[in-house]
Amino acid sequence: MLRQIIGQAKKHPSLIPLFVFIGAGGTGAALYVMRLALFNPDVCWDKKNNPEPWNKMGPNDQYKFYSVNVDYSKLKKEGPDF
Repeated sequence: MLRQIIGQAKKHPSLIPLFVFIGAGGTGAALYVMRLALFNPDVCWDKKNNPEPWNKMGPNDQYKFYSVNVDYSKLKKEGPDF
């Protein structure tokens, strides 16, 4: 498959940016899904030692990918402990 892509790129050099952007988009999507699977508090891989990981998140833990105008270090807990 890689040999076919290289052959097409040699025959039609205008396809090179298309291959680059599709490869970068696929790589970015795979890395984002891997980040969600490993670091999101909603995902539980070990049910014996940590059955509810979302309850152990503190109010100043940032788990969002990007947040606008929120300083997580200054937040205080508003709800009760469970």
